[in-house]
Amino acid sequence: MRFLKSSVHTDLVHLDLQSPALKIYHRQATRAIVLNGDNILMLYTARYHDYTLPGGGIDAGEDQIQGLIRELEEETGAMNIHDIEPFGLYEEYRPWHKPEHDIVHMESFCYVCKIDAQLGSTRLEDYEQKNGMKPVWINIFDAIAHNEQTMLHSDKKGMSIERETFLLKRIVSELLAIPAT
Repeated sequence: MRFLKSSVHTDLVHLDLQSPALKIYHRQATRAIVLNGDNILMLYTARYHDYTLPGGGIDAGEDQIQGLIRELEEETGAMNIHDIEPFGLYEEYRPWHKPEHDIVHMESFCYVCKIDAQLGSTRLEDYEQKNGMKPVWINIFDAIAHNEQTMLHSDKKGMSIERETFLLKRIVSELLAIPAT
């Protein structure tokens, strides 16, 4: 899969990421890109007031495609997921919140796919429900503008919204062939 971008949290810019003493937790995730014209299937999270691509961590024993399908079904109720094609890899290095590791190296494998028009029921995890996560179809340009405003004005902004906004702009420029504003 082609490489899109590497992002390093500002607290880590002076770390030697190649140091053998650094304890790195490696996490792999998938992200689904589902388009219908200029509309894109996203997850809106009330807690963070942002839009993210559906997806999440790959479980033990799953390959990337199995993880993508499971996450997309769970988070959006998507059905008949098909025509799955690789889009690109986005990696991040962030501080880790558990004592057994210093940082997390997150790899997000992004795939374009198609689904049936009708969404079924979601199977959101407790924390996703508590955060007010819900699947929505939104105009991709509105999602970009919304996330940019959230990044400017939110004290809860993290690296995830930066990743998602970067990916949305790449989707526009490469899949919609329209320059992102």
